[in-house]
Amino acid sequence: MTDGDARLVAAVRAGDLPEVHALLGPGSDPDAVGEDGLPVLCAAVAAGEGEIAGALLGAGADPGAVDADGVPILCGAVAAFAYKTVAALVEAGADPDRVLPDGTTPLLRAVEGGSPAVVSALLWSRDLRAPGARLAPPVRERLLAAARHWYETGAEAELRRRTGATGPARTATVDDEWCEVEQVTLGGRTVRAGHGAVLTTLESAFGLPAPPAELVARAVRHPDPAHADWAASRFDLRNRPGEEARDMVTALRHHPSPHHRRFAADWLGPRPSFTDTDAYPHHEDDRDLLAAWAETETDAVVLAQLLWALSEHAEEHPRLEAIGLRYADHPDPRVRRKVPDCLGRHDGPLTARAAGVLGVLTWDPDDEVRFGAACALLAADHEDGGGNGDGDRPRAVVRDLVRDPHSPVRGGAAEVLAESDDRTADAAEVLLALLDTEDRILRLIGAYGLARRDHPYTPQAYARVEELGPIHQPDHRSFALDDWHRRNGGKR
Repeated sequence: MTDGDARLVAAVRAGDLPEVHALLGPGSDPDAVGEDGLPVLCAAVAAGEGEIAGALLGAGADPGAVDADGVPILCGAVAAFAYKTVAALVEAGADPDRVLPDGTTPLLRAVEGGSPAVVSALLWSRDLRAPGARLAPPVRERLLAAARHWYETGAEAELRRRTGATGPARTATVDDEWCEVEQVTLGGRTVRAGHGAVLTTLESAFGLPAPPAELVARAVRHPDPAHADWAASRFDLRNRPGEEARDMVTALRHHPSPHHRRFAADWLGPRPSFTDTDAYPHHEDDRDLLAAWAETETDAVVLAQLLWALSEHAEEHPRLEAIGLRYADHPDPRVRRKVPDCLGRHDGPLTARAAGVLGVLTWDPDDEVRFGAACALLAADHEDGGGNGDGDRPRAVVRDLVRDPHSPVRGGAAEVLAESDDRTADAAEVLLALLDTEDRILRLIGAYGLARRDHPYTPQAYARVEELGPIHQPDHRSFALDDWHRRNGGKR
């Protein structure tokens, strides 16, 4: 092993991305082998160092490398649910359809693993043919059968069958790219319970769409719009041509189950910017339906979903403020949390009644309600506190929420405070206090807020941030220190 190879291996094992980039210059070997005889890319994938793996692949490392057991490192990334690393390996040339000695493929392992993000990374890549074209019918049928079996059996039950384990399973909710999913560990194996979304994804990829009613059933099995199964069904139904899907979904507003009604409310909400919204002719009809429905819905969770959907539409409904006012004193905080968005998103100034209600909501017992009301008032630059005689009330709400280490909105409130024009001594004290937290992001927000205020402690504040780890340059807050130095005539 050359000295350069040894330094690269050491940098990879230490997780030192800047050093890895520095060592991957001309003449370097991205396939340098460590003392274990394995390419350094194996160590990066095994350690979960996705950015380092991407750097090695970008420098020409072999994406088909195998681990000590002769298994492609792509399978290791699949097992770790490292979808970004999976995507990088496939784009670099790793074969997701490679038949392994046990008869499986990386794609089949991903399907059984239950991570929709990993499956999607293996199905589509820049240089791969479309999955419906590249996979033979028996392969497609095997993948669909595996996904359906895991979905119908349940992740925990299937793990018990396969491992024979009898003890309790360890379950946690984890992020899976843009969604959430349960991660289940039992008998030494870990899977994610996103098999409904995996099945929906495969059916769409293979041109075998499930009936709309079945997609709704998959969604409401996990009644949460953030769940992968729900999100996959919503996405698939929104992209169905014709009127069948809309007719079926809108009819769900009369369904006795609140989960079904919530799915309909979510489906009728705004469509993301990456979809072809111009091809959908019912935006105005959907807003009218949501508005009428919001005035009669009795379930708090469904009602909150309706208010969110109404307030997030690109074009405001004429009755949006009236609907928000109607529910400003609703007994359920989940509904009241949506009221500020109904009252405070107008292009013009707030109406006197809206401002007054928002001012009252800044005293609400729920943190999220107070925060939303304060943000709406600050955004409208309407700081009279809704006639409460306290012009600093919205800013004071934000500062108090940042002070509270137990508040669920502390991070969001800190960001608002850092970006705000609040130049009070109290605001500076709150930002300085963030430097004593053990959360690196909160420290960074505090330092950034101080830099924007040209506070003399700014250099020391950024040093406090680095005590907890490096500041990655893509974060815009990392550049504020240089700007502070330029404004204040200092040198780095």
